[in-house]
Amino acid sequence: MSFQRIWAIVLRYCYYFLRSWDRLTDSVYWPILDITLWGLASKWILTQQEGKVPHLALILLTGVVFWQVVWRGSYEISVNLLEEFWNDNLVNLFATSLTKYEWMAGVMLVGLVKLFLTLVVGIATVWLFYSLNIFVLGWSMLPFVASLLMSGWFVGFFSSGLIIRYGEKIQTLAWVMGWMLAPFSAVFYPLNVLPEWAQVIARCLPTTYVFEGMRQIIANGSPPWDYVLISLGLNVLYLGASVAFFSYMFEQRRWRGLAK
Repeated sequence: MSFQRIWAIVLRYCYYFLRSWDRLTDSVYWPILDITLWGLASKWILTQQEGKVPHLALILLTGVVFWQVVWRGSYEISVNLLEEFWNDNLVNLFATSLTKYEWMAGVMLVGLVKLFLTLVVGIATVWLFYSLNIFVLGWSMLPFVASLLMSGWFVGFFSSGLIIRYGEKIQTLAWVMGWMLAPFSAVFYPLNVLPEWAQVIARCLPTTYVFEGMRQIIANGSPPWDYVLISLGLNVLYLGASVAFFSYMFEQRRWRGLAK
């Protein structure tokens, strides 16, 4: 065995690691995110009187299930785009009469179908494993779900705009972009647990109002419709901006050549 050859292999993978967003994400981003999310959740639980939070299990599991709406909405858009990259099919796809807006509508509908399946499985699992009924939210959960889906779409189109412009070297955005919002969205803990600077960011996100509203419904059964309206209004603004951003980036990529 040659130490030089072994050292060459070590250097080869270290150089690749430092230049790969995927590897850096696995080693740095996800550990920081897990510590942040569950650290804040633990801090909230410990600050309650005698460590007891009413409906704690239902609050946490509802957050887990409904965060899937955001993540699935974003994931389906960006990963379906990446599928065309991986299969070298982007040119073939848009060499037809298909427009970018038709493609966008198509992936949104596919995501909607898969989202329905994910919600059914998630709600059923919570019921079977923990005997907790997420439908305690009643029909008032529907506008919240719709708002979360719109949040997923605007995240997906924003990350897809970057991916289609800069290519597979930043493909990890398909998985991490949505989760960048999670610590500020108060998914598993109330808004007031966050530091002051983080609360400022959180109030600019539509997802924050959805999860704050869901906790209010679980606590007192009264839907905060003002939160619904704020969340929907922000989503309309961000979704319109993200669609325009994706369209602009797509045209930039087409001008440089979709095959590159």
